Amino acid sequence: MLNTILEQTNIYLDSMPKSNRKKYGQFFTSGETAKFMAELFDIPKDKKSLRILDAGAGSGILSCAVVERLQLVNSIKSIYLVCYENDQNIVKLLNENLEYIKNHSTIHIDYEVREKNYILDQKFEIADIPLANNDVSKFDMVIGNPPYMKISKGASEAVMMPEVCYGAPNLYFLFASMSLFNLKDNCEMVYIIPRSWTSGAYFKKFRAYFLDVGKLKHIHVFVSRSKVFDTENVLQETIIVKIKKTNRTPEFVEITSSKSNKHFDDSTNMKIPYDVAVSGENKYVFLITNEYELSILSKLKMCNYTLPEIGIKMKTGLTVDFRNKEILRDTEVSGAIPLFYSQHIKDGLIQFPIQKENQYIVTEQAGLQQMNKNYLFVKRFTAKEEKRRLQCGIYLAQQFPNYEKISTQNKINFIDGISLNLSENVVYGLYVIFNSTIYDDYYRILNGSTQVNSTEINTMPVPDLQCIEAMGEKLIGSGDLSEKNCNKILEEYYV
Repeated sequence: MLNTILEQTNIYLDSMPKSNRKKYGQFFTSGETAKFMAELFDIPKDKKSLRILDAGAGSGILSCAVVERLQLVNSIKSIYLVCYENDQNIVKLLNENLEYIKNHSTIHIDYEVREKNYILDQKFEIADIPLANNDVSKFDMVIGNPPYMKISKGASEAVMMPEVCYGAPNLYFLFASMSLFNLKDNCEMVYIIPRSWTSGAYFKKFRAYFLDVGKLKHIHVFVSRSKVFDTENVLQETIIVKIKKTNRTPEFVEITSSKSNKHFDDSTNMKIPYDVAVSGENKYVFLITNEYELSILSKLKMCNYTLPEIGIKMKTGLTVDFRNKEILRDTEVSGAIPLFYSQHIKDGLIQFPIQKENQYIVTEQAGLQQMNKNYLFVKRFTAKEEKRRLQCGIYLAQQFPNYEKISTQNKINFIDGISLNLSENVVYGLYVIFNSTIYDDYYRILNGSTQVNSTEINTMPVPDLQCIEAMGEKLIGSGDLSEKNCNKILEEYYV
């Protein structure tokens, strides 16, 4: 059956420009991925009939994969399948495919296509506490490949679900939240979604709901981001998750990984302690795929502090240059102060000025100025292919004695004391941390994007201030700012 559904889907894809489908955030699941997702479910053993939800059903690929899986379970006699799909371009094909599945399945199937907006068609209630609500309208299984599309914070879908929204949300996590709400207690949902929700402040409210009402049972990581929706040319950090609606935290999370969506048989497999995979009050999810990455998290668990807890904080640069063109200057004129960019970070130090335009600003705006004191600058953006995600430079005020104030462009982060001025030893000690291999690898496990977020950095485990000072003194004495030397010093003093 699945091969036939895929053939019909490919005919649709050939007839419908990708630009049209992109309006809906519509990307289709491959056959291999659909089969893998269907296999992840633990089929209820005490039920002969199942209610199944496919939210954002598209052409019915995932529904078909689930039906084929259930045909192999002798105890299952009937299925009631609900498919939401409000894209009129594909509803006709979905109905035809579901009728084909019904006529060729060995299980009795009744289906319903709801041509409505999945989010707006119902009322989301965050107080739907696990083990307290077994509404008969809820589902035994939910499977989904939701739309990947940002919407405004004023969009109807966002207004409908304020409990999980922060800023301008993406439809995919609204779908995931609603699907968990639609699930019966102690039942499972399997979703293929971007990994962006696993960390950061932007998704904090979503994680609080998703990982409180539900618990992660399985995560599948695609090593290559270009091989997930390979017929669609989508470059997206994507994962598959299995969530169980329960208030009981499992001992382990199973994490598998594969290079593409066609070779699941070659997947690596690890069982990670739940409190390692889902860590801290922010409920960050660490996508650990090998023993080395597990060892990194284990080592850094020895660090008992975060930067704010020792009086230090990473902040984002102050000046958005393209929005403040009138204050930019190419050369140092009267009243100008330096504007530091990521390009000024060179081999662990700050080089200024360089061959670059707009390196100075003239402004009275206090919000665009900061004291000329010691900082550690960290690049906010790096290229995907670059060796290191964390790239930093030591900024010492004494190098620029002519300035009382400076500014930083917003594509650079800076680490500053909350109420204390950072000594040179502390700045060099912070450089040891952020230029080390272990912290760079830690950040890559935590965040799959190329952006270094201050929120995540400020939650990273670090040693105490005295240890950081001692490491900085050692680095200054050595005169060697290399990653190798930073690794040596960090291991000597702490991890």
